Amino acid sequence: MNNELKLSDKSKLFLENLRLYLFSSGKNLDEIEEIVEELEVHLTEAEKSGKPIEKIIGKSPKEYMEMVSNEMVIDYRTWIKYICLIFFGSFSFTIFTDLLKGNLSYSVLEIVGHIMIGVIFIASIFTGFKYISTTNQSIKKQGLILMTIVILPIVLFVGLIYLNRAIDTPIIHFGNTASMIIGVITALFIIGMSFWAKTWTLIIIVALLTLPDYLLNLTPLKHEIQLITSTWITFGGIAIYLWISYKLEKNK
Repeated sequence: MNNELKLSDKSKLFLENLRLYLFSSGKNLDEIEEIVEELEVHLTEAEKSGKPIEKIIGKSPKEYMEMVSNEMVIDYRTWIKYICLIFFGSFSFTIFTDLLKGNLSYSVLEIVGHIMIGVIFIASIFTGFKYISTTNQSIKKQGLILMTIVILPIVLFVGLIYLNRAIDTPIIHFGNTASMIIGVITALFIIGMSFWAKTWTLIIIVALLTLPDYLLNLTPLKHEIQLITSTWITFGGIAIYLWISYKLEKNK
């Protein structure tokens, strides 16, 4: 961007919110930057002429963001990639953790529950980011929203564990050979997906999903405390990583 461009704090905040809104709407990152840079020039020219930001974006920033978003095509390829990374990362965690305990076996409830929690977690991230970008919330309230996004899957996973104990559903058992094959395939998938996506995202997510539980098992903490602590570290780390990744991508 042109370093000579100087914007008011109000305009800078709007551009930040526009980036976040378009990002959470599944738009292409390169196209987002092009639109933001073009709008930055218009806002700068308007401010030099003494015009308020409303002359460019109208009285409703939210409506302007929606209008821009509707004119852009959703980057399905990129977001399917990210969604697959999160889903397979979650299952990879389960597979690698359970392989340390023996052969794999999962109830139907566990499988369906993991899928549903993954869907809810992804939807809550996009919804939360959109809400933050279109409302003038304080830093504390934004932090509360992000914390809620982190806590939600934690509560759901804990609930799934107890629900799985209370409700009997068919269990799918895998023998020693099948379990090892699944483990190898999962590892190869993680490596291949990471090379294809040109990102460490999946490896980092798998590490966040696997290492906390493994390391906490080496401590004398009670099982319930280990479970809660591990889940907090896992989803808190994922949320922080996604936020940092967005910030780094935006600053390129």
